[in-house]
Amino acid sequence: MSVNASPENTTQEQPLVSHLIELRDRVLRMVLVVLAIFLVLFPFANDLYTAIAGPMREALPVGSTMISTKPIDPFLIPFKLSLQLAIFIAVPFILYQFWAFVAPGLYKHEKKLVIPLLISSTLLFYLGMAFAYFVVFPLVFTFLASTAPEGVEVATDMGSYLDFVMTLFFAFGVAFEVPIATIILVWMGITTPEKLRQKRPYVIVGAFVVGMFLTPPDIISQTLLALPMWVLFELGIIFSKGFVRSREERQEADSESVDEPTPAPAAAASSATATTPEDLGEMVGSDIDPAKDYVDPDRFVPLTDDEMEAELDAIEAEDDDDEEFAEEDADDDSETDVIQAKLEAVQLLRKAGKVSEARDLLYEVLESGNADQRNVARNILSQLDSDD
Repeated sequence: MSVNASPENTTQEQPLVSHLIELRDRVLRMVLVVLAIFLVLFPFANDLYTAIAGPMREALPVGSTMISTKPIDPFLIPFKLSLQLAIFIAVPFILYQFWAFVAPGLYKHEKKLVIPLLISSTLLFYLGMAFAYFVVFPLVFTFLASTAPEGVEVATDMGSYLDFVMTLFFAFGVAFEVPIATIILVWMGITTPEKLRQKRPYVIVGAFVVGMFLTPPDIISQTLLALPMWVLFELGIIFSKGFVRSREERQEADSESVDEPTPAPAAAASSATATTPEDLGEMVGSDIDPAKDYVDPDRFVPLTDDEMEAELDAIEAEDDDDEEFAEEDADDDSETDVIQAKLEAVQLLRKAGKVSEARDLLYEVLESGNADQRNVARNILSQLDSDD
C-alpha cells in the first residue's frame, strides 16, 4: 500500500530528518576519534597503568604490591584504562562537535561567547584531573594506607583501584566546571552576581555535601574537593560581572539603534511655540492651551451658569448634526449598494444572453448612479454595441 505524502508534511519533516542525519554524522566522528586515540594508547596500556598507580604504590608499605584477583584483570584493566583515557583526551573534539551542531541556531553574540566557554571548560576539566593526580592522590592514599590496623597487609586490587581513581578524576574534572556553570546561569538571566553572593553560605555547605558524595568516605578528599569548588565559585562570580556588563551595553546599543518616532506636525508646532508663564499675558481660563504643562490657578476664571448652559446646548447641537450626517451617509451607502447590485445583475444577464434586460438596468444606473458607476455602465453599453 502506497502512502502519498503531501508537500506540507514533507516541508515539516525534512528539517528534523536533516538534523538527525547531521547528529548521527557528528556522533560517528566522535566515536572514530575516540577509537583512533585508543588504538594509539593501547600498545602503552601497561605503562599507562603503572603511571596511574604511582601515587598508590608510593603510599604502600615497604614490600607491599598491588594484586589481581581475577585471571583476566591483567589484560582487561589496562585495556579499560586506555579506552577511558581516550575518551578524556577526546573531550575537546567531542565538545567541538556539539558546538558545531548547535551553532547554526545561535545569535552572533552568543557564538562569540560560546567559543571561550568551550575552551575554558576544557582547560578547567583537565586542570581538575591534574589537581586530583598531583595533590589529592598522594594525600588520600597516604592517609588510607596509614589507617590500616596492625597485622593487616594493604594489597589493593588493580581493578578496584582503577574504578576509584577514575571516579576521582571525573569528580574533580566536573567540580572545576563551577565557574562555567556560574557564568552560564548569569548569562541566561536566571540569577545575578549579587544574588549568588547572598547564597554563599548555602553554596559552601553544598560544596561539602557534593564532596561527600563524589569522593571516598574520608575527610581529606572531601575537603580537597569542596575547597576548590568554593574558590572556583567565587571566581565565577567575579568573571560573570563582565558578562552582565556586556549584556547591558548590548541592550543599550540596541535601544539606541531603534529610530525614535517623528513627532506629529501639531505636536512639533506646539512644542516650538511652548508658552511660558511670562508669555501668558492676558490669557485666562479656557484661553490657556490644556496641552501645556503650566496652568496658573490664580488666572483661572470659572464659567457662570448661563455660560455653562450655552456650552451644553452647543454640545447637543453638535451631536444632532452628527446624527443627521450619519443618517445621510447610511442612505448614500444603501443607494450605492442597490446600484452595485444592478451592475452585478447586468453581468449575470449578459452571460445568460438577455441583452435587452441588461440594457434596461444599465440605463437605470446611468440615471441614479454616481460618476464611477455611470462610467462602468457606459463601458458595458459600448461592449454590448460592439457585440451587436
